[in-house]
This record gives sequence, structure tokens and C-alpha cells, in this order.
Amino acid sequence: MKNMSAEIVAVGTELLLGQIANTNAQWISDELASIGVNVHHHSVVGDNLERVENQFRVSGERSDIIIITGGLGPTEDDLTREAFQKITNMEIIEDERSMNKIESFFETREMEMTPNNKKQARVFAGSDVIKNQTGMAPGMIVSNEGKTWIFLPGVPREMKRMMTDSVLPRLKNQSGGGSVIKSVMLRFIGIGESTLEHELSDLIKRQTNPTIAPLAQSEGVAIRLTAKADSDNEAAAVINRTKQEILKRTGTYYYGDDDRSLAEEVSALLKKNNLTIGAAESLTGGQFTDRLISIPGASNVCCGGIICYDAQVKEKVLHVSSDIINQEGTVSKACADAMAENVRLLLDADIGISFTGVAGPDTSEGHSPGTVFIAVYDQSGKQLTEKFNFHGDRQAIRKRTVLKGYELLFKLLK
Repeated sequence: MKNMSAEIVAVGTELLLGQIANTNAQWISDELASIGVNVHHHSVVGDNLERVENQFRVSGERSDIIIITGGLGPTEDDLTREAFQKITNMEIIEDERSMNKIESFFETREMEMTPNNKKQARVFAGSDVIKNQTGMAPGMIVSNEGKTWIFLPGVPREMKRMMTDSVLPRLKNQSGGGSVIKSVMLRFIGIGESTLEHELSDLIKRQTNPTIAPLAQSEGVAIRLTAKADSDNEAAAVINRTKQEILKRTGTYYYGDDDRSLAEEVSALLKKNNLTIGAAESLTGGQFTDRLISIPGASNVCCGGIICYDAQVKEKVLHVSSDIINQEGTVSKACADAMAENVRLLLDADIGISFTGVAGPDTSEGHSPGTVFIAVYDQSGKQLTEKFNFHGDRQAIRKRTVLKGYELLFKLLK
């Protein structure tokens, strides 16, 4: 197995402006990892000849394999070929097979082909041309001064087809094959990143294979385990041994791997325990119920929800007593308790959960933005109510409230 370093260069001003995300680099990195090729750099450069040329010089100095996406189209700002020619002086020629395909495309549709479309058929002399099965511009593989340069269209479906059919088999053969890089994300809730890292500090200090990386996430924290081995099964076994060691110490907070969401885990726990839930939502405005219903099989666990943003709805629909609303306020433990208990009864659910508080930006009933009460009431009469003081803007407070609701349920059901 040759130890080669790869770099992915995306060409396109639209990426720098944030108009589209660089999902090509993410996908390519994942695919290269599966054949054991290490990606050391992602780079993005706008449609400027001098800057693309400079980026190519830097990439050629530090990487063995350089994969470029974008800049192969017909317009004046597609400058990938020109930039590479400036650093290599390689001749650019017209690829007859690609030109025939482009002309056939316009003839079949009885459309006039503008002269600039011929640009898409231009390739470097001596390169291995990759046929574009789903678009116009062909890809190319070029060997230059011991480095492998791979040019691909920026359109994802065209790039992926070329990678799958031509590039990955070639790179696997070039690297010697027989090695894979595999990653797993372990997801946790209810524990901070620093505490999690402290609990695993000895494992992290002596890490070799797999590597262990704590990461803050939008839903709690995560540990990324990355292993390199001769096969998928061997890499999975290496990861699993370390995973079990981690879960011995922090398993209380663990809720799933990779793309598993906390809502999915709560839904699974409700189903496993044959329980249903109903929600009374004030500041969250239905977000808790929406996330639960978005999961397939929601009808087995979710009775529904009542959005009770206004105090009158809390009183007339949810039957929260006027004494509680007038004396304790709608932002109170008493109101949250009544909302959870009553929504359970009204929706004939096993569990009722409620959310009431101040999303901001203004104060309400004397409470500052971020003041939130969440209550959970089950059919046995067991009740859990907690008060929180979240930070952030209105949307961040609402999002954190929903996430905390799922965290409380996860602890209750696990």
C-alpha cells in the first residue's frame, strides 16, 4: 500500500459566495477514504486565472493526487484548463469523440450550437480522457512530474459517475489497494464536550488506530473514530473495540451512531416500550411534534400536538385553570405541569410533554428571553418539570427547547 496524499480543489466563485455548498469535496473525500487514500487538503478558488494558477502550484507542491472539480464548461470564466496549461505548458487539443457528442446533442434537439460549446471538448494532449456519460465536458487524468492530476466537471451527477466508473478503480490500483479508511460518529447528549474529553483523556492520549476526535455538534457532542485497516471488517472490528471502551465510561449519554438523530432514538424508545406521546407547544410552535412526525412510523408513537401560543388557547383548549394563568403566569412551572397533564388526557396519550417560556427578543411576564419550562407527565402520574435559561436569539432558543425536550424524554425512556 503506497501512502499517497490527495487534495481536492474546487473551482468556482459561486462556492466562495456561499451560493452553493462544496458537497463534491465531501463526497470525494468519503470515497477516497473507502480505498485508503488520505485527503490532506480541501481548497476552493474563484474563477480567476491567476488565483487558479497559484492554487495549482501550491497543490502540486504538497499533494500526490490533485482532483479538480469545476471550470471545464463553455463560458469565459471556466479557466481550469488555461490555468493548468500555464504551469505545465501542456498542449490543449480538441477531443474528437467529445466533440461528436456535443454536436450530436444540439443536432438531435434541433438547436443551434454556439461556438463556445466547442471549448468543452478541449483536453490536454496525452491525457487519459474520461467520457462524460451524463453531460458534455469530458474529464481528464494527467500525469505530470510524478503527480496525478484529475480534472472533473463540477456538476455532481457528472463528477460522481466519472469518479465511480474511472477514477476510483484507477486510484485503488495506483495505491496498491488492500486498505480502507473507515469512520464512525458516536453521538452523545447531556454531557459537555470538555467533560466527555476529560472522561476519555487517557484513551485520546494513547490513540493510534483508530484515532479519537471529540466534536461539538448541533445535537449534543460526538466522538469520531477513524480506523485504517486492510478490509472493511477489520476496520469495523478496530473501531468496535474502542467504541466499547468508550461506552463503558460514557454510555449513559450515548444515543446512536453516525446520522442517528435524538428524535429518532426517542421515537424508537417509545415504540420499544409501546408508548404514545402528545405535546402541548407554546414557544416551540409545533417544532417538537413536527420532528417526531417526520420519522417513519410516527403514527405508532405520536398522538398529535396542540399549539397553544396564546394564553386563551392554554385556558380554553388545554383547560389550564384561570387561577394558574392569572396568579402563576403562563411562563411558570404550574402552567407547564397543567399543560403536560392535560394534553395527555385530551389526546389519550401515555405521555404528555409541554413547552412554555420566552423566546424573545422581549421579556414576558417579567421573565427574560430564554426562560423555559418543560414538563413531562406519564400515565402513572409521574411528573418531571425543569426550568432552563437558554441563550441565543429567538430561533436558537426555540431549537434548544425542542432538543432539551427530546433529551428529557431520552433519559426518562432509556
